[in-house]
Amino acid sequence: MDFLGLTFPFFALVGIGWLAARWGWLPASAVPGLNRFVLFFALPCMLFRWAAQTPLAQFLNPQILAVWVLGSLCLVGLALALPLAMAQRREVDWNNASFGALVGAFPNSGFIGMPLLVSLLGPGAAGPTLVAISVDMVFTSSLCIALSRQAGLKALRGVLSNPLPWAIAAGCAVATLGVRLPQPLLQPIALLADAASPTALFTLGALLAQKQNPPKLPPARWDIPLVVALKLGAHPLVIFGLCEGVGVSAFTQMSLTLLAALPSASNVTFLAERYGANAERIARIVLWSTVFGFASLTGLSHWLIRPA
Repeated sequence: MDFLGLTFPFFALVGIGWLAARWGWLPASAVPGLNRFVLFFALPCMLFRWAAQTPLAQFLNPQILAVWVLGSLCLVGLALALPLAMAQRREVDWNNASFGALVGAFPNSGFIGMPLLVSLLGPGAAGPTLVAISVDMVFTSSLCIALSRQAGLKALRGVLSNPLPWAIAAGCAVATLGVRLPQPLLQPIALLADAASPTALFTLGALLAQKQNPPKLPPARWDIPLVVALKLGAHPLVIFGLCEGVGVSAFTQMSLTLLAALPSASNVTFLAERYGANAERIARIVLWSTVFGFASLTGLSHWLIRPA
């Protein structure tokens, strides 16, 4: 299998978006509109379509849920430990440590993970990916936002306003009830779903290219490399080990490990900005995890996916 040929187009689209924004071919004012199109229209349609085609038993698989929840807890704990030890020297405060934990534990499953894993592994990878996306959006995000604010109600409101969990829930409802949607309704959903992957990847590159203001409190030299290493190295190792312990199938182990090896999710940058954390720090972590994630994910795919 040509793993480089399969992974390269996805990261190439990110690079094209980065160049378009950096060279001024895409105005900076257009990027928020593209991002909202992906978040509120294209990506929900893609997740709805895959959820509607996934059996509910696979989506609610307790082993997959246990692995991803435990893995998220492990990564949040690891990502909090060292920064909080440095907090006494005022290098990383509690709020920034919490969002560093979130960006270290939250892979880019929507923009990159779903289309890439389905291309690599086939439609069967959609089920584990949907579980991971749901856990990260509902559990991991709420946990880290609650830690940052030391309160959970505001975090819960943020989850309820996110269209992606609702799209997955609607797709699961359609699959469970056996509802057949009329073709005139399915066609625009399909068109938007098909647009999700290329538009999301291009937009991600444009977001990463946006010029960042110098942070008021520059992160310590070890901080960004540490979180990137946790995301690209520790996260897949933790998930791989948990899969061994729980005893999931080899295919599920492969899917979840590759999901954990994805770069950090770009939406954490906007969450950090909303809650008063150092958004520039988070943006740099997303940027470097995406740059190095191409090589690490390609290598891991080559190791995990063995020819039959």
